[in-house]
Amino acid sequence: MRSDYETLKLERKEDHLLLVTLNRPKAANALNTQMGHDLRDMWSQFYVDQDDVRCIVVTGAGERIFCAGGDLKERNNMTDAVWQQQHALFEQAMLAMTDCPIPIIAAVNGAAVAGGLEFVLAADFAYGARRARFALTETTLGIMPGAMGTQNLPRAVGIRRAKEIILTGKMFSAQEALEWGVLNRICDNDTLMDEVLETARTICDNAPISTRQAKKSMNVATQIDLKNGYAFEIEAYNRMVPTQDRLEGVRAFNEKRKARFKGH
Repeated sequence: MRSDYETLKLERKEDHLLLVTLNRPKAANALNTQMGHDLRDMWSQFYVDQDDVRCIVVTGAGERIFCAGGDLKERNNMTDAVWQQQHALFEQAMLAMTDCPIPIIAAVNGAAVAGGLEFVLAADFAYGARRARFALTETTLGIMPGAMGTQNLPRAVGIRRAKEIILTGKMFSAQEALEWGVLNRICDNDTLMDEVLETARTICDNAPISTRQAKKSMNVATQIDLKNGYAFEIEAYNRMVPTQDRLEGVRAFNEKRKARFKGH
């Protein structure tokens, strides 16, 4: 697994648990062109080889900012062509994140604005610190969300709430994010990472093929009708039947011990 990224810090917390930190604290962890390259390459490598990583936690460097969105200092006076080229890179990065088979948890340690919030929405689910704040501010800047925000936000909070958030560009609190469906849990500021890692460990203890197949099936559920979604679920389910992990899971249950899954 490659880990020498300029704008990302990758740390194996345990054998199967990876912590990824958006690491531009002096620039509010904003998304610049280099981070676009780094994110695209990192997510793409996990599509090809999971390297026995069973859960990924993503957070921001520092104590106050998760990610401030696109780096507007870098974007100042960009030509149209360069802007669109950079955005194409961000598009590839977001699609690669969406296609990542490994469960992804966002640990929102501070403000998540514009592309930062879109990053949170692209994770499988998110926990947030009480100090976290959220906004999609693009319409206040003459643009609009372009990192799947208009797609993922309505799926998370409903279309009417999503329209209010995007069309006003107003900031909202961690409590509102929890009530509306952006966050799964609010944590005290100093316990956020402990709580996220506890949940990540629970996922890591489960059968990795099972978690990957279940994630794929749930993602499909938001895209197609019920009957065809169920057909996909059965195909995903049948992938587990011939695995050693299925045998181990049933055996461990009957032997009243913790299962030791190996991913095959």
